[in-house]
Amino acid sequence: MEIMKESHDTDLTLKLRGRLDTSTAPELEGELKNCLEGVQSLTLDLKELEYISSAGLRVLLSAQKTMNKQGSMVVRNVNPIVRDVFDITGFSDFLTIE
Repeated sequence: MEIMKESHDTDLTLKLRGRLDTSTAPELEGELKNCLEGVQSLTLDLKELEYISSAGLRVLLSAQKTMNKQGSMVVRNVNPIVRDVFDITGFSDFLTIE
């Protein structure tokens, strides 16, 4: 998985490319831990994310909990495969998906 980061003041956008699974979830988790301090608006662009596993969902849940305390989180450009996973697991009920 590749993580591309764009930061402007208190806004952070992470663009994810590839697969977010058991082997790559720790990489995203570490990136989020290192860069969420002071962030008020987090955007996750999943346009090029091909797959997400339960490990990836856990990282998104953790990010959502953190951002609920300090601002907001938006998930954008979700492809149909990842959207199905969000719908089946109930993540689409609490994530803001655009």
